[in-house]
Amino acid sequence: MADAVGSPQTGIPWWHGAVGYEIYIRSFADSDGDGIGDLVGARARLAHLAWLGVDAVWVTPFFPSPGFDHGYDVSDYRDVDPRHGTLSDFDAFSATAHDLGLKVVVDIVPNHTSHLHRWFAEARKSRDSAFRDYYLWHDPAPTGGPPNNWVSHFGGPAWTLDEASGQYYCHLFLPQQPDLNWRNEDVRAEFDEILRFWLDRGVDGFRIDVAHGLLKDPLFRDNPRIRVADSAADNWGVFFSFEHCYDLDQDDTVDIYRRWHRLVEPYGAALIGEVALDDPVRMARYIGGGALDSAFFLQPPWMGWEPAALLDAIRGMHDREPNRVSWAIDNHDHSRSVTRFGGGARGARRSLAVTTLISCLGGIPFLYQGQELGIGDGTIAPDDLADPIATRNEGALGRDGARTPMPWEPGPGNGFTAGTPWLRADDRPHAETVAGQMSIPDAPIHQYRALLGTRRAHPELGAGPAAWLDTGSAEMAVIRRGSMLVVANLSADYATITTGSPPISPVFSSAKDPMPTAAGSVRVPPETTVVFATPHRADTQEGPAHLVDTETRV
Repeated sequence: MADAVGSPQTGIPWWHGAVGYEIYIRSFADSDGDGIGDLVGARARLAHLAWLGVDAVWVTPFFPSPGFDHGYDVSDYRDVDPRHGTLSDFDAFSATAHDLGLKVVVDIVPNHTSHLHRWFAEARKSRDSAFRDYYLWHDPAPTGGPPNNWVSHFGGPAWTLDEASGQYYCHLFLPQQPDLNWRNEDVRAEFDEILRFWLDRGVDGFRIDVAHGLLKDPLFRDNPRIRVADSAADNWGVFFSFEHCYDLDQDDTVDIYRRWHRLVEPYGAALIGEVALDDPVRMARYIGGGALDSAFFLQPPWMGWEPAALLDAIRGMHDREPNRVSWAIDNHDHSRSVTRFGGGARGARRSLAVTTLISCLGGIPFLYQGQELGIGDGTIAPDDLADPIATRNEGALGRDGARTPMPWEPGPGNGFTAGTPWLRADDRPHAETVAGQMSIPDAPIHQYRALLGTRRAHPELGAGPAAWLDTGSAEMAVIRRGSMLVVANLSADYATITTGSPPISPVFSSAKDPMPTAAGSVRVPPETTVVFATPHRADTQEGPAHLVDTETRV
């Protein structure tokens, strides 16, 4: 779509310089009034993404599923759930996306299947089943309980007893999501064919769910305990009380993606992993080197408004892997950044400031549906909560707030459906809908479009060397990218940038506040990121010395 991104003609991968957009298919657009988003509805809205200026659309799982985890419990990897459409609908969706210049990224779920998948149904029939070794089975511990101390992300043990066989099976998520045994060559061969099935239908890449979790310790050793969780701890309190060195992030997991990379490379497709690791060194192992093309850095979506910590996390990851990270502050698994950053206009301001910063880094920045509207979490009555995390943990840590239907227009259902939405939530006001914001020149939707246009107009922002200049403030970042200067002032005060002469020119600001200028300096508003064009070019890490003198006024 954008001439800034890679193409077969240039020999540069398509994702180079691209911007992605996540569609949570259940909540994006419903075409038939059943209250569940579908591919026909999503296809009708693709023009919005093209207008916004994104280059690729990541679609969450639309495969057949009983829906215990809303699509992330797959019962057939080579078909479309009737609630979301048909294979023909997918082909039409893909064709329209390509006509609009959009790449299509399919969300693949290889760590586990649904308990209703044919493989698991066969595996449960007998210990001698040909499919038994497709999954992770273990005899009970000597005490008769689970084989080890592994815990589920969603709460409780990561093991469930299959009473018919007397063995436990492993599930890092729900009991209805049994984990596959990726040390079994038959499983690897099955997924080779699954990937080929979708590649032959023209997909441009895969987002890989739980990419760091496929292999487990073959000895099933206990995870070391970091601390004793409080008796009232929620699922995450218990989960993070262990060091997950045996159930996640095994050293040889990356070999799976080297195999996949050889498979997808002839198609020009991308592998983008969900690698939920805080350690940039461990995470970077999965990227490049013939493995993943990119991986999501998932620290920011967990964080509230902590400017110094946010900048430290972003820079730490960028320093380790400057050109292949998939950056996002919003997704379907976390409360929206507007809510996490304080809510309302202030949360929206802060969210756009951080989004502007990550959009000026190498790799692939991703927006999540509705992020361009500057909206926070939807309001849901306790009785209408649907997320299994919420229902298993009294709603405290549920993901439903970020999954409410996309607000296309004012009125009942917000243009998402003519029926009753699968996830009932309060209707959004006029100013929080796509139609409502289109007529407001300075609405968030136009700011986000301008941001993506700035990235496209200045390819240096998404590629090439980046020099982080010393600011003297933990709540501020100044990055030199060629002839561009990115100033992220996340502090609560104006910051003065000493520029010298000739002057620099702002080409995008995340806030509408005035920027007072004087001879040789400019004042950047608080909680704002500004992109400047300069008359100089920096091809070294140091950059022009007159731009280094940065001072935060308190």
